[in-house]
Amino acid sequence: MKIDVNQLAEHLAQIPFQVEGVYRYAKNPGVPHADYTDSFPGFVFPLTGKVQFQFNGTPYIFTPGKVVHGGAKMRLAQKMFGNTNWEYILVLYRICNAELEESSLSHQHFELSTGQSPRLIELIMRLWHVYNQPGGISMFQTEMLFRDVLNEALLCVVNRQNSYESQTLFEQVTNYIHQYYYQSLTVASLAEQYNVNRNRLSYVFRRHAGMGPAEYLIKYRINMAQEMLFTSDTPVQQIAQTVGIADPFYFSRVFKKQLGISPTEYREKFIDNPC
Repeated sequence: MKIDVNQLAEHLAQIPFQVEGVYRYAKNPGVPHADYTDSFPGFVFPLTGKVQFQFNGTPYIFTPGKVVHGGAKMRLAQKMFGNTNWEYILVLYRICNAELEESSLSHQHFELSTGQSPRLIELIMRLWHVYNQPGGISMFQTEMLFRDVLNEALLCVVNRQNSYESQTLFEQVTNYIHQYYYQSLTVASLAEQYNVNRNRLSYVFRRHAGMGPAEYLIKYRINMAQEMLFTSDTPVQQIAQTVGIADPFYFSRVFKKQLGISPTEYREKFIDNPC
């Protein structure tokens, strides 16, 4: 199942929990898997390969870039994918408050899409090594590192979601520009069209296009004007209006700024030198 990352973060902030064990598992055909999960809930951090486990009948693919949570004493089934090697680290934990434990998310199974994160892998490997060291310092470090691991996993999920959302918004707005570039478009009207503020829209364009939405729009209009100048004998003033720029003097100025020559010079250049 999917889970809201903010809900999970709030849950982890409010529920007292403690690490019960950190275990590293790898493909070993000679060792049968268990029929049920442990008596404690746990997070699975895949390191390599691919294997499927079912928690109470719901399948999850363990591959790098995902983190899977399983509740305590859930029915467990395993499916191998040929001779593919796989490895993961399992961190078991327990809720320290019996009353809170009953209403916690520890009884649920869910998946987090973290994406490939070297930082997360580094932390989970440190956690495994520290857990296997003797002494009180290692116990303390284990608890601290597990929270660092969870924090990094949550941040990875949020960053991936933000990246996906910004990419989707960028594609939607640019497709709209490509379709309606000849209309009276402004940054404000585009932001209103997609129900975002101008700062957000500017951030998305600078992230994915390396320029703001206003610059992107004018560049696209000039690109369309180039094609019209090359393929038709339509007057420059009319081409300017056709691509959505009402002021022919402004059109000539931005055209020359972008291409280094005026619209008229551009046309003459290609008429005289069509190849």
